[in-house]
Amino acid sequence: MSGDRVKLVERGDAGFEEACFGPIFNGRKPEDRVPAAVLFAASDDDVVTGVRLARERGWPVSVRAGGHSWAGWSVRDDALLIDLGAMREMTCDGELATARPAVKGGLELAPFLASHGRMFTGGHCEAVGLGGFLLQGGQGWNSRRWGWGCENVVAIDVVTADGGLVRGDEELLWAARGAGPGFPGVVTRFHLRTYPLTPMFHDTYVFRLDDLEALLEFLHDVLPRLDLAVEPVVAATRLRTGEVELLLHTTLTAETPDEADRLLAPLDAVPVEPVDHVRGPTSLDEENAAQALQNPEGHRYCADSQWTNASAAELAPLLRDLWSELPTRHSFSIWYGWAPSRPLPDMAFSLEANVYLATYGIWTDPAEDERHRAWVHGQHARLAEQVGEGLYVGDSDFSRRPDRFMAQDNFRRLQEIRAARDPDGVFVPYLGL
Repeated sequence: MSGDRVKLVERGDAGFEEACFGPIFNGRKPEDRVPAAVLFAASDDDVVTGVRLARERGWPVSVRAGGHSWAGWSVRDDALLIDLGAMREMTCDGELATARPAVKGGLELAPFLASHGRMFTGGHCEAVGLGGFLLQGGQGWNSRRWGWGCENVVAIDVVTADGGLVRGDEELLWAARGAGPGFPGVVTRFHLRTYPLTPMFHDTYVFRLDDLEALLEFLHDVLPRLDLAVEPVVAATRLRTGEVELLLHTTLTAETPDEADRLLAPLDAVPVEPVDHVRGPTSLDEENAAQALQNPEGHRYCADSQWTNASAAELAPLLRDLWSELPTRHSFSIWYGWAPSRPLPDMAFSLEANVYLATYGIWTDPAEDERHRAWVHGQHARLAEQVGEGLYVGDSDFSRRPDRFMAQDNFRRLQEIRAARDPDGVFVPYLGL
């Protein structure tokens, strides 16, 4: 059915399957969960209408901004799914910008800000909507240097559980910085701190899997000495040749090529001979294209993650077991050198460690769903048991493997905020917790 302004598609209506599952990036749709209805919002007033309608009908509310979460967080049984996909406006005024939740960080926000001489620590996959990205923490380009995406959210506009539209107060802003799909409201606009547009560079080595131990030992040794502008990632992948290779792909922003070379110089001492090595200028467009190649549309996905403070000697045998078994050409797994250099601000997001590990199973055959999911989550359960410090909610599926994703005191405070701001439980809780 459709109203005069707000499009509402209920279970049983023509087009419901497409409305429910079509916007989800993952080819593996969560069809074991079926909402009561999907409401397509194009404005703040539409979201207000949706929350009030849900209260009238006794529906819990879930929210979708970009449909890129691996677990399909927003598709919940018997809920009203408010789809924000049409909310895409952006503004920029000096250092500050505003963006609606469905704005795609790489495809839309980055070029828009570039036209104003600015940039933001946006997500590594270009099509991710800002809503989920920022609420979950926001691990993106230049995050070691500029902080998590959520740290650069200076204000939010929110539709609350009673159907009111407000500028988020200190408590709601605290929760929005890391609560992810457990945030007790619908953020309809983010107010963002941006940074001067700066040239981008990369340094990319290709190594053999046999070089893993020596490479990892070197990276753990050099990581504390790397400038925060330097972001090293090792990706185990079969994409180039079909065999497992290790790509040490490092990105940074710098004013000049000489400055980039100086900041990257510590990596020149890598003790193993690479198969290939390229260093030079790059751009967000080029980096986004490479990410899209590794994460193709129309495929089936699952993901899991782990923070760790383990040494290279502890990690190497675990990663060798995992990386040598990558099941498909597109599946990949990463070691991300993070090395936190400062306490996090007071916000819901509160968990990070020296190294971030994540694995992405990618395949096409529905008959292989369970095999790949069991492998990915089983591998990370082993990592969690032996070297884990918790996970990043953006690369997780609590319905298969729940784990700690914020400090215990922060999670307790978040639950108290949820109870106070949404006493009737209008907004769905975390899936799987």
